[in-house]
Amino acid sequence: MPLTLRPPRSHDETALLRMHDQLAEDGFALLQHDGTWDQVLAAVRRESLGVDLPPDRVRCDFLVADVDGVPVGRVSVRHELNAYLHEIGGHVGYAVAPEHRRRGYATEMLRQSVALLAAGGVEQVLVTCDGDNAGSAAVIEACGGVLEDVRTRGDETKRRYWIATGSDERP
Repeated sequence: MPLTLRPPRSHDETALLRMHDQLAEDGFALLQHDGTWDQVLAAVRRESLGVDLPPDRVRCDFLVADVDGVPVGRVSVRHELNAYLHEIGGHVGYAVAPEHRRRGYATEMLRQSVALLAAGGVEQVLVTCDGDNAGSAAVIEACGGVLEDVRTRGDETKRRYWIATGSDERP
């Protein structure tokens, strides 16, 4: 079954809130916004357009990974890097719901996210993962990620990878 990335819809509320709760147990915030579901969807649209962003945010597409009508995960595709994203966060953040892991979804989600950034003119995509997350490191490497370094900031240790989309130069 093909995986597609798409914006969240009104009928995704139950599935994405459930996924949010599951991933929060692992210390991962799936949804970054409080309020009603309509407010969450409006905030996602504003971030995608780069409208009314707080000073610490960049234009970002929050996309649902959908397999045969079922949300299996999500990606955040950040179209530029601020200082924090360059150091720790990267261009792409992704998560797969626990019951959908180990099926290749994360690899396909990252592959499609890199293609979206390439289509937008990003030549080098920074993707990071926790220093001890071997599964995510394998996904990034399977998508062409080349480890630049491992950085620690406070309690966070991140492996930083670059994926070339059309140039050999790193920013």
